[in-house]
Amino acid sequence: MAEDLKKMYRTIVTDHFPSEIRITFGDQTLIYKKRTWEIEVEPGVWERRGLRYGENPDQEAALYELVAGNLVLGECEFIHPNLGLVSSLKEQDFIQFGKHPSKTNLTDIDSGLNIIRYLNEKPCCVIIKHNNPSGVAYGSSLEEAFLRAFKADRIAAFGGAVVLNKPVDKACAEAIASQYFEVVVAPEYEDGAIEVLKAKKSLRIVRIKRMDKLQDYRNYKTVEFKSLIDGGLIVQVSQSNKINRPEDLKPAVVVKDGIEYRCLREPDEREVRDMLFGWAVELGVTSNSVLFVKDECTVAIGTGEQDRVGCTEIAIFKAYTKFADLLCYEKYGIPYKQLELEVDKGLRPKEQKEQIDEETKQKKAGLIGAVMVSDGFLPFRDSVDVVAKQGVTAILQPGGSVRDWEVIEACNEYQIAMKFTGQRAFRH
Repeated sequence: MAEDLKKMYRTIVTDHFPSEIRITFGDQTLIYKKRTWEIEVEPGVWERRGLRYGENPDQEAALYELVAGNLVLGECEFIHPNLGLVSSLKEQDFIQFGKHPSKTNLTDIDSGLNIIRYLNEKPCCVIIKHNNPSGVAYGSSLEEAFLRAFKADRIAAFGGAVVLNKPVDKACAEAIASQYFEVVVAPEYEDGAIEVLKAKKSLRIVRIKRMDKLQDYRNYKTVEFKSLIDGGLIVQVSQSNKINRPEDLKPAVVVKDGIEYRCLREPDEREVRDMLFGWAVELGVTSNSVLFVKDECTVAIGTGEQDRVGCTEIAIFKAYTKFADLLCYEKYGIPYKQLELEVDKGLRPKEQKEQIDEETKQKKAGLIGAVMVSDGFLPFRDSVDVVAKQGVTAILQPGGSVRDWEVIEACNEYQIAMKFTGQRAFRH
């Protein structure tokens, strides 16, 4: 039985999707070609195959690249053909194929590119797990960016995809290879880096050459399709980031019953940088979400919750969990959960756990001075009340709630700086 379960994940499903798809919008037609690779399906047997499988091993799936056609709807001109990133990956772009890629492996890469296209100023690392970032960070070097992103959530990073915006050097490769990941993606790999990474036989090592042009993809529009269970479709235009510079941030000010409510404290330069950094990350997180950023590195990311304050509380809980785990790992070389278990069994002195807990509590899990970023408006002041207790000093949110005045008053009570984006960032 156990071997059957393992085989399920190794099986390459034969897909029956056509080699070409044509989608017609009125008199305009987009043409897509299916992406396949020459792979070894069993020892000594090579065939051209597409994706391993879809989101699950029992789902057929296919990857298509836009190769012809140019769509214009109203004043919106969509991305031109032959600008493929993930969809144009060829055999030579897989420096090491590792396990044959499935849908999630490639959408993880795409999710990382979706974030990193807005973060080009410095060496940057995005670690993606199931299409959501677990950690994102800038660094003075690529190795530092990776280590900061990894340490932001060491637990969730396990088995994830590492997306980097600069060529990987040997030092960064050694840091990556010391952990377990499914995929590493970069524009290039320097001498010595590939040999280090190839030692991890199951790791997919991917080169995307067009990443040096990734900033251009900020403004490209695509068509997004959502299939309904009745076979119907909802089609929408992709979103663009409108918050790229300090001057894009809007003052938190509203008028209610003839009275103006204005956030009194302006964010300082560091908080503004963290707001812009956090908003770029937020665009790649499943809504309803809240995240915390400090010094251009994520502290915790809360994703996909039904209520805003609940998501805020979960993100805080994650910050405490990850902070304690990292402290434990750096001090004792084991996860926090293992420390708990060994203390409960009497295998370690309880003082070890108490010291970790006390330091986490004293430092409020690294949240002191952090910026909170929310993809939707804050409907009540409760989220502000919650984060103020953790030492959060600034908030970025779209604004537009009927209770904006109440949220602004709460920020003024705690001397928290707040800015509006005027843009929602929901992603499903």
